[in-house]
Amino acid sequence: MKGTFKQFEKLISTIVDIMLALLVIVVVIVMAEGIINIVSHVIPLSSMEDLSLLIEEIATLFILLEVILMLMRYIKEGHHIPVRYLILISITAILRELLLAQGDGLHSLLLSSSILVLVLVLLILEKVKAFHKADH
Repeated sequence: MKGTFKQFEKLISTIVDIMLALLVIVVVIVMAEGIINIVSHVIPLSSMEDLSLLIEEIATLFILLEVILMLMRYIKEGHHIPVRYLILISITAILRELLLAQGDGLHSLLLSSSILVLVLVLLILEKVKAFHKADH
């Protein structure tokens, strides 16, 4: 019974790894499409709208890059994602939204506040981690 469970666990792990590899391939394709879009449509920068689109595309590429790095780390760490990575991706996504939010002061303030809260969570996590390391 125990050997059957180990085989099943290994099968599921292999399937998850294959699905993650496919996800990485899809994300790389989307990133390539974003780079092509930047080069072909945005680089001439003929208007402020083009500049806004350039910032949006670059911020999106950073989010996609972080997703790839997180997936690679997930596989490397034995199917474990550190919470810190999820928080960093959240901060990047909020920064992207903050860059694109124009004219609404309250919305910008709330986005900035959420970034501050996430940074404080990161700080607390690092302090707790340091405390546990000092304990051992």
